[in-house]
Amino acid sequence: MNRPGESAMSERRRGSWQARLHEVIFEADTPAGRMFDIALLCAILLSVLAVLLESVDSVSARYGAELRLTEWLFTALFTVEYALRLLSVRRPLRYATSFFGLVDLLAILPTYLSLLVPGTHSLMAVRTLRLLRIFRVFKLTRYVGEANVLIAALRASRAKILVFLWGVLTIVVLVGALMYVIEGAEHGFTSIPKSIYWAIVTMTTVGYGDIAPKTAAGQLLASALMIVGYAIIAIPTGIVSVELASAQRAVSTQACPVCGSGGHDPDARYCKRCGAAL
Repeated sequence: MNRPGESAMSERRRGSWQARLHEVIFEADTPAGRMFDIALLCAILLSVLAVLLESVDSVSARYGAELRLTEWLFTALFTVEYALRLLSVRRPLRYATSFFGLVDLLAILPTYLSLLVPGTHSLMAVRTLRLLRIFRVFKLTRYVGEANVLIAALRASRAKILVFLWGVLTIVVLVGALMYVIEGAEHGFTSIPKSIYWAIVTMTTVGYGDIAPKTAAGQLLASALMIVGYAIIAIPTGIVSVELASAQRAVSTQACPVCGSGGHDPDARYCKRCGAAL
């Protein structure tokens, strides 16, 4: 049976090594943490390069076995790193459900899934998302702040954008139905859904050209839709721009020792995600 003093000492020792591990893995302001992150970024770049090369037939035919072995080695490395990240925070579930926690998990899942579903290993290109850590590693806090500002602006304008998209959806459904009636199956508009597809392609000024109106009435309707498309294409930009003007703020690169979250205000004393002291 452990004595109370021995239990407290064991807890302090655990907290001590956990704090040191957190400092190396999550903090880029220390020499050890900076070296760890730089090594991690290099490993991510090499692993993504291996995935890209394997998709080239000539390279895969000659070095396929070596590239697959490399993928498994990097997957094993990232699996160990993911486990260490969970061990270094006091609330692993908090980190596991955070943005970077999910990205770290998605970086290793495709390789294991490829054992059950062939071809899914190509999804390992998602590892490029892990390169977002480069902003914290090289202290590019201004870019981190700008990214957070953009996210905040998108969140603030989501209601307006949803209303805008609903209006666009209404227009393309109406125009698609009209074009189906005007042109008909003999001109390629074989159904209302296909006509709606044409309306979307036309309104967004993509213009694949796989379907085109042949009658004068259809061409007149298409011309009106093109003009409407040009008229409304800048509306989402204006909505987000207004929100961007009121969302400017600076952020710190400090990571929470409990859940690993970042993006805090420079003067923040508590984590905005879990409330732990920073």
